Amino acid sequence: MNKSLILATLCTISTTKIYAGGMDLSRQSIAPLFEKGTYIELSAYTLDPEVSGKLTDSIQSGNVAKKSYFFGGAYKQDFSNSTSMAIIIDQPFGADIRYPSSSTYPLSRTSASVDTTAINGIIRYKINTPFSVYGGLRNITSSGEVTVNQPSNNLLYTMKTDTQNDWGYLFGAAYEIPDIALRISLTYNSAIKVDFNSQENIVSSSFAKKTSFNVDMPKSLNFDFQTGITQSTLLMFAARWVEWEKTKITPELFTQFVNAGNNLVGYKENTITYSLGLGQKLTDTLTGLLAVAYEKPSGNVVSNLSPTDGYTSLTAGLKYQATQNTAITTGISYTWIGEAKTNLAGNEVTFEDNHSVNFGVKLSHHF
Repeated sequence: MNKSLILATLCTISTTKIYAGGMDLSRQSIAPLFEKGTYIELSAYTLDPEVSGKLTDSIQSGNVAKKSYFFGGAYKQDFSNSTSMAIIIDQPFGADIRYPSSSTYPLSRTSASVDTTAINGIIRYKINTPFSVYGGLRNITSSGEVTVNQPSNNLLYTMKTDTQNDWGYLFGAAYEIPDIALRISLTYNSAIKVDFNSQENIVSSSFAKKTSFNVDMPKSLNFDFQTGITQSTLLMFAARWVEWEKTKITPELFTQFVNAGNNLVGYKENTITYSLGLGQKLTDTLTGLLAVAYEKPSGNVVSNLSPTDGYTSLTAGLKYQATQNTAITTGISYTWIGEAKTNLAGNEVTFEDNHSVNFGVKLSHHF
C-alpha cells in the first residue's frame, strides 16, 4: 500500500463543515495525532447555508442562516518511538441564526449566536505494534447572545452571556496494520458543563436582570475506520454519536416571562452521523476523495432558533502534494438539509428544500 496515499486522504473527509444536528460544527477529529514525525496544519472553512421556512405562502421567513467562517489548526510531535503528542484547535459547536429585518415574518429581527473554540492536548502511547491508547484534556471557550423580537406581542427580549472557559477530557484506542493501511479508532469526548453569567433584558417592558444558567456541551463518541482496498485506493468509514438530549439553554427571564415553561433551545434526541469515503491516488502529486454523509431526521418539532433536522451531504476533495513535505487540500460539499417543523404561537412552520454549500482549504507540512 502506498503510504503517501494514506497521509493524503486521511483528513480530507473533514475538510468541509456540515450542517449537523444540535450545534455540531466539527467532528472533533483527532486525525493529526496519527501523522508521522513532526507535523503542522492550518485550515479555513466557509459554511454558506440557505435555510428558510413559511407560515403561509405569503408569510415566509427568508434565509435565516448566515454565511460563516471557521478556522482550525494542529501540531503533532513524537517524543519517542512509542509516545507522541498533538495539540488540536477547532470550533466544535456553534450557531448563527438571523431572521431578516425586511421580512413580515412574526420573528423578524430575531437572532441567536453561539461561539466556541476548543484546544485539545492529547498524548498517545503505542502499547505494541498494532495497538495504541491516547487521552488528554479539552479546553473550551464559549459565549452566546440572543434577540427575540415578536412585534405582534409588543415583545423585544435580549440576552448576552459572558465568555466562559471550561475543561473536559478525551480518551480512546486505535488498532493499526500499516502494510494494508488499516486503522480503527474509537474516541470518547466528555461532556463539558458551562456555567454562564448573563444579562437579560425584556426591552419592551424595561425589565433587566443579571442571571445565570448552565449548558452541557455534549459528550460524544467517534468511530473511525480506514483500509486500503488496492495499492492506490483507500476506503474510509466514520460514525459519530452525540448526546444532545442533555443540552438545554434556559435563561431565567426567558423561561419565566417570554415563553413560560419552555427552554430557549432544547433537543429531544441524540444524533448519529455516518460518513463513507473513497480516496484514490490520481497522479504522483494528486489524490482525490468522494464522500457521502448522512444524519437521520428526528421528525420532532425543533426550535425556531435551530430550524434544521438531519441532512445528507456529498463531498469532493483534492489534495496536491506541492513538495515532498508540504501539501494543500481543498474540499467542497453540498448538503441537503432535512425538512424541519417548528411551532410559532400554536401554528406549524415548515422549513424545507434547504441546502448548504461548504468549502474548506488546509495547508499541511511535515518537518
